[in-house]
Amino acid sequence: MAAHDRRAAMDAERLDRQLLIDGWDQSALDDAKIALAADSDLMASIFIMSAAALGINFITALSPGLDERLIRAARSLNPRLTLVSLRGLYTHPALDDIFSGASLIVDLSRTGLTNKLILNMGFRENIPVVRGFCFRENSSEGFGVFTYVRGREWEEVSRVVSPRNLPGHSIDDGVFSMIAAGIVLEEAKNVLMSQKSSPELITLQRAELSKAKYTPDVGVIGAGALGNFVGLGLALSGIRDITFMDPEEVEATNLNRQVLFYDAVGSSKAQTLALRLNELFGARAGARVEVFGRETDISRHDVIFDCVDNFETRIVLSEKCRDEGKMLISGGTSAGAGQAVVFLPKESPQTPAELLGLYELVEARETEEDQTRGESCVYRPDPSVIMPNQIIAGLMVDSLRVHACGGKPQNVFYDSNSAKKF
Repeated sequence: MAAHDRRAAMDAERLDRQLLIDGWDQSALDDAKIALAADSDLMASIFIMSAAALGINFITALSPGLDERLIRAARSLNPRLTLVSLRGLYTHPALDDIFSGASLIVDLSRTGLTNKLILNMGFRENIPVVRGFCFRENSSEGFGVFTYVRGREWEEVSRVVSPRNLPGHSIDDGVFSMIAAGIVLEEAKNVLMSQKSSPELITLQRAELSKAKYTPDVGVIGAGALGNFVGLGLALSGIRDITFMDPEEVEATNLNRQVLFYDAVGSSKAQTLALRLNELFGARAGARVEVFGRETDISRHDVIFDCVDNFETRIVLSEKCRDEGKMLISGGTSAGAGQAVVFLPKESPQTPAELLGLYELVEARETEEDQTRGESCVYRPDPSVIMPNQIIAGLMVDSLRVHACGGKPQNVFYDSNSAKKF
């Protein structure tokens, strides 16, 4: 087999799950040229890693620096990635030439000067711009994402220009950066595939957090796509004591969304994820290569994260956390939506399984299987892509941060097809 054919076969296997999505156009991503301007190495690096996993191959990044841990993952996830990294800030129109010929500009900067220069270039050259940013103001914090295409009103555009005109000291929020980068990538995908982008400013905010009242010991059940990003979010939040439980091994078709498994096909998911977080982020993570069941011991953990992909295990998790009085943060995703649901034993009227109607779903599925038993059936994997997993995992970790600071986390439902998303 020729080198070109082998590469095509490997790409098809790696991207298999997203190619199953109705209307998916991978060719629109293959040759797209993304221009990226940032003044935060963290959000820029998370975006590059996720874009590489999605199958975007050409990125030119202008930023003060990049996180080499995440860039290594990006290059390993996508061997076709051509990343041109330039150190600096977008502060003068002379730099427009760097982004000449771009299919799309991603603006992750937080200075008004850069925002205005990029919007002007987008208007002048008719290049779409997707802007993502985190903010902290008036005792609140959050993130925003905005997609500009020629024709949007300038009065509306002015809402997303940073109030500070020149670069200055800023604080990265790893969890909000992860969520915002996922939404930016969703919008970028829509623009490149000529699908509908959001006509509104996408934003989510809450009260600014105080100092954490406790440091939890965390159990993460499921080390797949959600587990990868939950682990990354926990590590970026400074949470070190984490145990991952998963019986499965990494497969090539996982790599379009399980970003920390870039060189681990055939290895244990739980062990690889724990090792990677320990090596890269100084975590104290452990692994249990086993199936979660009713007899599984979770007594040592303060909080359980539900990152599994089947309803039956999620029901057992709900019941066990209810019976043992454990906080449960349950996440679920599809190819275009997801939810982060929090169970607090003394406060929540329903477990996640009850709230989401999982008992009824399992019963209906079992009835349908009984009716069709004996007929020929071919297994077809579920379509899956990186963005909902990245977004929902970030929301799950933020729920823990809110609770650890004495606040009450809220359930959040995400729909990529809605204008507001949340």
